[in-house]
Amino acid sequence: MKVIGYTRVSTREQAKDGWTLAQQRKDIRHYCEQRGWELIDVIEDAGYSGTNDDRPGLQRALAMLAKRNGPEAVVMARLDRLARSTQHLCEYINLCKRQKWSMVALDVQLDTTTATGRLMVRLLAAIAEWESEVNGDRVRDGMAEARANGKVFGFKPQADPVVVQRILTARAEGETYNNIARALDADDVPTPAGGKRWYPSTVERICKRAA
Repeated sequence: MKVIGYTRVSTREQAKDGWTLAQQRKDIRHYCEQRGWELIDVIEDAGYSGTNDDRPGLQRALAMLAKRNGPEAVVMARLDRLARSTQHLCEYINLCKRQKWSMVALDVQLDTTTATGRLMVRLLAAIAEWESEVNGDRVRDGMAEARANGKVFGFKPQADPVVVQRILTARAEGETYNNIARALDADDVPTPAGGKRWYPSTVERICKRAA
């Protein structure tokens, strides 16, 4: 099986614990040798946060994986090299399921080429759904209390508070308007007007109204 590796460090992490790109590449190569996989490339992002989707290495890796005859899996030394939150991770998991490639993270033994790995993915998805519901309950409770106190919200009536909270959380974590819009499209989240296509300008307008 042909696979690619993905590595990432931020400048702060390199200085803090010495978790270097070279060490990650070494671990990835060793694992691929054990599995008998052909490692065709190791792609890196140096100095990029895990909360930022606009990483050149990550975008290149995703483009390779999306190709019809491209690599069949991406291997990472640690899961947090890809994403920092469960909900963020599940967006990539949904993408790999749609495009039919696998994800392997050595530190948590996540390997969607195996039945156990696919079970872990389902558990992670359940956790992400639970987190979303809990956040939605908090938002609804807060808005109900604010309305009781006479506060008027600037959102359109059709805007789902859960979606608004998701947008604000993603923005606070450093996501671009474009990335947030793409993630909402990928999850088939309806727009405030009930449409199927999210635009960065719509996401920006919601963030500015919240501010």
